Amino acid sequence: MRPITSRQNAHYKALQRLCQSGRERRKSGRIVLDGMHLIEAYGQHHGSPEEVLVSESGARRPENARYLEGRAATTITFLADTLFDGLAVVDAPSGIMAIVPRPPSKRGLDLDGDAVLLDGIQDPGNLGSILRSAAAAGFRQLLLSDDCAQAWSPKTLRAAMGAHFQLDIHEHSDLPGFLAAYRGQSVATVLGGPSSLFAADLQQPLAWVFGSEGLGVRAAVTTAVDLRLRIPMLGTSESLNVAAAAAVCLFETLRRRQPTGS
Repeated sequence: MRPITSRQNAHYKALQRLCQSGRERRKSGRIVLDGMHLIEAYGQHHGSPEEVLVSESGARRPENARYLEGRAATTITFLADTLFDGLAVVDAPSGIMAIVPRPPSKRGLDLDGDAVLLDGIQDPGNLGSILRSAAAAGFRQLLLSDDCAQAWSPKTLRAAMGAHFQLDIHEHSDLPGFLAAYRGQSVATVLGGPSSLFAADLQQPLAWVFGSEGLGVRAAVTTAVDLRLRIPMLGTSESLNVAAAAAVCLFETLRRRQPTGS
């Protein structure tokens, strides 16, 4: 292990910039993974990290210790707990982090396949939850507008629980442009939509569109969709959280497409 014992260490300062600055991560093309779950999920799809950071107490945790054994080809940086806490990218650091290259999109935009379009999702937790639901429901193509939260930020990564590495994520996308060229059916949920989600035909390729927490889908995007649906609700609630709404719609799509009895 390579120990770092001082905040004045040049490499420690470089790690601080990477951990604390989204701009630095975008510039370097690297992301920070906190916790064994994310590190192992990355490894399943992309191999070993460039560097693993471990705290003094983190190195004593059995799952971390098992992972660190036999990692001769990986740079392992050992830090006192106070130094590790100075790099923390989430509220409850796990004691182990990894620095990895940001995975590129595997494919270009697919105008014939399923897609999820996210218009101005601001909260990293909501964004991560939607990515997790999309992966679980079999939607692999994600398009994010310019004003969405950062898809590869540490908080979004933690909320998605490894889903990123199963998806093709396209940030800074032109959503109206994609919808204009899309050859499947585009769908958005809106309050008071003319048709119910539970009555809609969901068999063909779909581009589901979900909007920001406060404003919903922008008018420029809404006007480009083919179908506007409402999610039936009982009681007095006006709407669902966007992550919950996305989960309902994506899993209703999956349910409809399953063979009878499966």
